[in-house]
Amino acid sequence: MASSSTQRGATTNKSILTPDMTLDGHEPYIVFPPDGGHHEYKSISCISYFPDGKQMISGSPDKTIRRWDLQKGKEIGDAREVCEYRMKAVGVSRDGRWIVTAGFEVKVSEVETGIVRIFHKGKLITWIDISADSKLVVGGSINHEGWIWRLDTGELVAGPFKFGDGLTFTVDIALRFRLSEDSRKLAVLSLGGRCFEVWDVQTQKLDVQQSTPSIPRSSESAPVLWTTKHKSIVTVFNSTSSDLFHTTIYEFDASTFKTVGAPFKGHTYSIEGLALSSDCVLLVSSCYDTIKLWAFESRQLLASFDMESPAIILILSPDSRQLAYTNRNDSNIYICNIPVNILVSIGLAEEPQSSVCIPP
Repeated sequence: MASSSTQRGATTNKSILTPDMTLDGHEPYIVFPPDGGHHEYKSISCISYFPDGKQMISGSPDKTIRRWDLQKGKEIGDAREVCEYRMKAVGVSRDGRWIVTAGFEVKVSEVETGIVRIFHKGKLITWIDISADSKLVVGGSINHEGWIWRLDTGELVAGPFKFGDGLTFTVDIALRFRLSEDSRKLAVLSLGGRCFEVWDVQTQKLDVQQSTPSIPRSSESAPVLWTTKHKSIVTVFNSTSSDLFHTTIYEFDASTFKTVGAPFKGHTYSIEGLALSSDCVLLVSSCYDTIKLWAFESRQLLASFDMESPAIILILSPDSRQLAYTNRNDSNIYICNIPVNILVSIGLAEEPQSSVCIPP
């Protein structure tokens, strides 16, 4: 990743984002329209790091799940899985015990034993989230329903939730949701970023709902992220502004829905990718043509990178030293090392020591 920053990670100029590794292997998928012919599309639906940061898993409409060795930069061929359906979501639990995949079914695999359980079948599941304690998984369908299951038994813990209930919209758009670190609350962004909700998991009651009648900006919406305080949420949503294109990131109090601190401003297109480091130090965001890195607490823009192709999925590695992304134009996964000077500026790395040459 090339960096244009000049001091302590701060930057005012953009530079081109250059991946340090490209994972190439997923195939195009073919769609046969009713009027005849066929169309080829290249896409990756989902990616997830393993907790040690040495491997990654990905799912694609090509009906495969693939695992990648990030030290060798290539696919682990023996681990490839060919599926009956197109994959919409994958995830690895924080303890590394479980792999969860979703499409027209939710499948949970225990890594050590190879035991596989099917929790849900029939409705298209477009998004999943695994709890921080690696005990629960949430699945959400395209018709805005959600369920929570135990990973070890498949027992239904809560649901179905009906997200966006009572709101009138004519377009089905994928959900984005996240369990709080203590698994007591579920934050949901639905209807293309037009509806924001917080649910109490135990009572299955809606705590907060806010909506905006803005024109749908796309079929996607940026992720929802909880901070480590368990009381605030970071997402792209605004119910009062005339900003119909969702170019600003906000931190909200989860109980009152009031904004916390200053917003993150700077994108000129709708934000679709959003990732927050586990210690809430580094925030990364992406839109059509740009990836931006922010110091979360200070809201300082650390770097801004031009994109050669629009980024769709954006995630940080477990140690927050890498970011991985996919784009709309191919079936590759791109991995970038975050510049050392930026890591130093936010306390995630030490200043490199200059070598001293001592003459003989």
